[in-house]
Amino acid sequence: MPTGSSYLSKLAQAGDLLFGREPLRQFAAICYRRSTTADGYEVLVMTGRHSGRWVMPRGWPMEGKAPHKVAEREALEEAGIKGKAERPPIGHYTYAKQIGDGRVAPCMVEVYAVKVERIVRNFKEHGQRERRWVSFAVAQNLVEEPELRGLIMQFGMRLQRDR
Repeated sequence: MPTGSSYLSKLAQAGDLLFGREPLRQFAAICYRRSTTADGYEVLVMTGRHSGRWVMPRGWPMEGKAPHKVAEREALEEAGIKGKAERPPIGHYTYAKQIGDGRVAPCMVEVYAVKVERIVRNFKEHGQRERRWVSFAVAQNLVEEPELRGLIMQFGMRLQRDR
């Protein structure tokens, strides 16, 4: 029996908000690099500050900033990753975002691939999250959102194919 915190349960709770307005919008970064231990690539996953769930760096639109630049900034602020985001986005996914009054609202996240150029030691949210470099296969098993799982696997396969 699914628990009250399952992904589908969270979406079901958003029913009243699903049809009443446009979904909230965010931009995310899938940060990747050549593997340091194996042939191929690895991807960064990190924990949410409050939820402890495995997520990708993501944030809200910023006035005057293009979406891919928002993804780059979130990667730096949340995970200490400096890199360049590819354009166009590699896809999008939806999730149930808890809003201030305790309800959940649907949120559409546009996802950009960010090739890691450098990892910095001191960044805005240092010490607030756990970071982990994993294979694309492991990453897709760690994240909760089904659509994000699919994006991770598709992008990982594209990188392997284009090598």
